[in-house]
Amino acid sequence: MHLDAIDLRNFYARRLGLMVRRLMRPRFRAFWPDVRNLRVFGLGYATPYLAEFRKEARCIGALAPVRLGALPWPERSASRTALVEETDLPLDDETADRVLIVHMLEWSEHPHALLREIWRVLAPNGRVLIAVPNRRGLWARMDTTPFGYGSPFSRRQLTRLLKDAMFQPESWHYVLHLPPFDWRLLTRWPDFWERAGDLLWPAFSGVIVVEATKQVYAASPVRESARRMRRRVFPVPAGAVVPRLPREEKDPLLSEEVLRR
Repeated sequence: MHLDAIDLRNFYARRLGLMVRRLMRPRFRAFWPDVRNLRVFGLGYATPYLAEFRKEARCIGALAPVRLGALPWPERSASRTALVEETDLPLDDETADRVLIVHMLEWSEHPHALLREIWRVLAPNGRVLIAVPNRRGLWARMDTTPFGYGSPFSRRQLTRLLKDAMFQPESWHYVLHLPPFDWRLLTRWPDFWERAGDLLWPAFSGVIVVEATKQVYAASPVRESARRMRRRVFPVPAGAVVPRLPREEKDPLLSEEVLRR
């Protein structure tokens, strides 16, 4: 069972979801303190966190897999969201400087192919930031939040997957140390739980965050379908709600001009 974009939007609108966003945003910013003149893309359901970089980035876009569906983002301006095939992104080789992956890798049917596609579009000095449910944590064991769906990862599993896809893990962080309950007593002091968890039980956090860089030596060949200059996507116009779509649906081209609006 997988959630869709509406489920995720509803989660982030609730008290627990708002707290999750408040705790994770500064962690992402700590990894990327300056994205001026960089091309930044979010993959999965990354829009709650992309706003942190919107004013600085040269261009920014939210890419949502067709199985998840998409909602227009940002809400009060031209949409920068598009539905895409996760293993055939609508970007040319080496065009992305930063890629943020949230609510994606743990739900992917082809995680290695997904990471290889990200390797293809990432610039040689680019960086990818991935947030996944921690296999040891309580959040992965309860389906009351989006982190309880899909396949959680341990640090060792994520390291192996990244290296197999020719990425080098550089930095790690553990986030969401409080229990995944929407209790006022818990959500009133989230910073206390984060500090305590960092000191006492970091390996049992709800989410693992890793930043990785691209290995460019001994590159394996990129499949022919990934070399196509024109890829098909579903741009999401402002005011539209796009449900999950069949994988065989076709869609028009996403251009950097659209992302600059």
